Amino acid sequence: MSQKNHEGKKSARERLQEQREREKARARRGRQAIVAGAVVVVLAVAGGIAVWASSSSGKPAANDNEVAVPKQASDGARPAVPVGAAGAPATLTVWEDFRCPACRQFETGFRPVIHELEDSGRLKSEYHLVTIIDGNAGGQGSRNSANAALCAQDAGKFRAYHDLLYSHQPPEPQDKFGDKKYLLQLAGKVKGLVTPAFTKCVNDGTYDRFVKKSNDAFATSGYRGTPTVLLNGKDLSKEKGGQFGPADLKKMVLDADKAKQPGKKSAAPQTGASPQDKHPGRSAAPQGELTGRSAAPRGELTGRSGAPAS
Repeated sequence: MSQKNHEGKKSARERLQEQREREKARARRGRQAIVAGAVVVVLAVAGGIAVWASSSSGKPAANDNEVAVPKQASDGARPAVPVGAAGAPATLTVWEDFRCPACRQFETGFRPVIHELEDSGRLKSEYHLVTIIDGNAGGQGSRNSANAALCAQDAGKFRAYHDLLYSHQPPEPQDKFGDKKYLLQLAGKVKGLVTPAFTKCVNDGTYDRFVKKSNDAFATSGYRGTPTVLLNGKDLSKEKGGQFGPADLKKMVLDADKAKQPGKKSAAPQTGASPQDKHPGRSAAPQGELTGRSAAPRGELTGRSGAPAS
């Protein structure tokens, strides 16, 4: 029997089912290719998550006066959390999502040098938290983890909890960070963080509107994916053809303005070391230590997070 005749005997339902299976397989291959490419090509624009997805979660605040602001965080058009000395010569701007695998790759590979530069007063980081994965894949983990990190900011332990979330990031399709009990459990690993005030802040979603406002700012920023990383306003995805590593970041920071003196640390404990980084002042990690998986050839900044889920 010819293939044509065989196909002709199949029911319409069988053909439709086969088509759906082919589409699912194609979508899986596409997501796998993007993740694999993120390991090798850092901060090169990989299409990212569509901006339309980034604005699809949460409810808008009635007005800006209703937005609670964490201690020392900046409000305004682009809400952010500062880490490091206020007068540092260089500013690293990071747009990221705690559920984003590419953000985890960036944080894992660049954390030692970022901590070193922050602790030496040479670098101030500004973190803009967004909820792209919630809008794209569903769930509330991006929002709830961001709120919990802002609650940690009130306790002066944002950096430690921020790093802890990335070291315990679940697979992207799993919305484990949507469970507030799990977020509180993780917080127990940061000494002195879990208090009645912190627990209430996490459970009440005190900073959900702040997160929503930050996410809305990302949606209108023109950036197409996370992580988006800028040094003194310069998009690092466009530096060195996208092959930009921790040593490159350190050199750029040190060269940014040699005439300026390092900034002085804030009186508030904004730069507490994470449990995984007992020596934040050490030199940058060896090139190629970007992810917990296989290392990239140069340890460069990771590509943007994956395409919209099917």
